[in-house]
Amino acid sequence: MSQFSQLFPPCPKFTDKDVPDQSGKVFIVTGGASGVGFELSKILYEKNATVYIATRTAAKIHDAIKDIKGQYPASRGKLESLILDLENLDTIKTAVDSFTSKEQRLDVLFNNAGGYELQLGTNVLGPFLLTKLLEPILLSTAAHYPSPGSVRIVWVSSMLDVGTPKGGIVWDSQTDGPSLHPDMMANYMQSKAGVTFLGYEYAKRLGDKGIISTSLHPGMMKTELQRNMPAPMHTVMGVVFKGPIYGAYTELFAGFSPEIQSKDNGSYIIPWGRLGSVPEHMAPAMRSKEQGGTGLSEKFWDWCEATAGSH
Repeated sequence: MSQFSQLFPPCPKFTDKDVPDQSGKVFIVTGGASGVGFELSKILYEKNATVYIATRTAAKIHDAIKDIKGQYPASRGKLESLILDLENLDTIKTAVDSFTSKEQRLDVLFNNAGGYELQLGTNVLGPFLLTKLLEPILLSTAAHYPSPGSVRIVWVSSMLDVGTPKGGIVWDSQTDGPSLHPDMMANYMQSKAGVTFLGYEYAKRLGDKGIISTSLHPGMMKTELQRNMPAPMHTVMGVVFKGPIYGAYTELFAGFSPEIQSKDNGSYIIPWGRLGSVPEHMAPAMRSKEQGGTGLSEKFWDWCEATAGSH
């Protein structure tokens, strides 16, 4: 899919109006107190869902819950706080234990939160461990659905066509792990390629158990522009690019659209909710050596499991 099509996507075809009532269903939105995650949490709550807003600051969650309840006083849903620091792997099991002590189901896990640090913590290892620990409740929820594909894992990546190292991840043979680049943006994009690899690998492992796992580029939005562009440029580009609600539409498509079938499991989704494809230079990494690829995606999964496994 062309870069232009991702920078200037057509109007979204799947929005909050297409999401049915979610009474009785349970969702986790990491980073749900601000930006795209906040918009997503609002939509889910309006649809009467139980929404766990997961971030590391209790005050932010409290403010977000108060704001959302004020906007949707008629909702029959529930908003719950989940204190979660994705940069501190030791805290993640505590958060999962807190969640599973209160809930018997999890319909969609939105791995929405990300960071810009040099390491792979917030972007990759934290969401990997969170998903791994939530796997039992996701599987038990999927087992109760009559048809596959209702239980989903959504991994928020980025626009991988620009700035991503060749192959997605550069492997350091000396450390037997991802290389640390001198350029911060290369590290960031490498981590986002890793997110897409995990979305694909989870699809391989859980697809036959009824779970759909996809990754996505949420879209270039004003929130993202403000972080990455000089003030004069983001003022101009802000006129063209959309607000965070549009990124929420991309995530809604990944989490709910019936267009995504079992055959699409592991797909990479582009703004504002379309089935896309990873850059050509990344595709061999998502095939095994027996399939003519490099097997890097699976190798990265193994590294994440070994690195996060002790927590």
